[in-house]
Amino acid sequence: MNSSSRFNLGSLHRLIATAFLIIDCLDFLSVLAKAQTRVKDVATIEGARDNQLIGYGIVAGLDGQGDSDKKFTQQTIANMARKFGLQIQATDITNHNVAVVMITATIPPFTRQGTKLNCTVASLADAKSLQGGVLLQTPLVAGDGQVYAVAQGSVFLGGFDAGTGGAGGASVVKNHTTSGVVTDGALVEQEIPTTIFSKGVLEIVLRQGDFTSAVRMANAINEQIAPIAQAVSPTTVQVFVPEEMRCTEKQMEFVARIENASFVPDVNAKIVINERTGTIVANSNIQINKVAVAFGNLTVAITNTQEVSQPNSFTGNDNGGHGPGAQAANGVHTEVTNNTTTAVSEEKRHMVVLKEMPTVEDVSFALNSMGATPRELMSILQSIKDAGALNAELVLE
Repeated sequence: MNSSSRFNLGSLHRLIATAFLIIDCLDFLSVLAKAQTRVKDVATIEGARDNQLIGYGIVAGLDGQGDSDKKFTQQTIANMARKFGLQIQATDITNHNVAVVMITATIPPFTRQGTKLNCTVASLADAKSLQGGVLLQTPLVAGDGQVYAVAQGSVFLGGFDAGTGGAGGASVVKNHTTSGVVTDGALVEQEIPTTIFSKGVLEIVLRQGDFTSAVRMANAINEQIAPIAQAVSPTTVQVFVPEEMRCTEKQMEFVARIENASFVPDVNAKIVINERTGTIVANSNIQINKVAVAFGNLTVAITNTQEVSQPNSFTGNDNGGHGPGAQAANGVHTEVTNNTTTAVSEEKRHMVVLKEMPTVEDVSFALNSMGATPRELMSILQSIKDAGALNAELVLE
């Protein structure tokens, strides 16, 4: 073989190796591109969060379906009447058309004065239904005790309660009729102050804390925007805002750029099992090492039947009766006996060897091919975990 042939052969080998390397890189980049997630989808900006509001009020117009309480509800109505200059004794009030309720709402960050919010109304006492009721004006307070919204309006239940509920149970109920929603019923009266920039630092908080995810997010911001981010905890990444972006006109633009930076968040291998519903959910990081599995159902059925042994019709007795309790002179009488039958059956199953499976698709296919039901899979996964062959966290709900 001459030098030219050796050169061509070596060049061919290098070319093939380079081609495979390029293909591997392209495959990796394609998978990576599919897994890219924006910062705003997995994290929030510190300071830009929702706030909960709550209030105590009255729903009127319930057509006899209101509270039967004689102290709690009447005192509430009397207190409300005093606001309108009416002095009424609580004991003089009839409250069958009224129910005391709790009102809850959530006010998003940066909500301006005059914005309308939905609020939820729930009966606090023993009202039978809030159907057809109207929520009277109720102040909604936050955790600091300040009033930030006022709620009022018709209560929408999304269900109904019809019938008398008397003899024979002649009534029809759909959904819960003691709670409902007042659509756009809360009016924002005061804005909640929100501060997202503190001493030139913007803090980003991951919804699910993870060391790897925090570092990846900080690196993505440094690579795609500027070297201004650092991970300080599994949940928090600090972004040092450049001087030129701290003015009010530039703040929103800077936050938008941070929110749209993309990276690949990391998650722990986890399998969630809900025994009540028979649901199994696994993420893509689970792995099963080589393991042998055998399972089968053992069924034990016990049947108990009662049989009656009746003496002949010509058998005499002392009282001449022929009833079940009749006692013959010679001791012959009707007897009830129990006949118990026990049957044991077991399915014939062979041991199946599961090879090392690096993906959730392989795991699902292998377990489904065994013909196991979801409830059997729960026990199988737990046993594989105990055997040390399942590289994932099991969460039982």
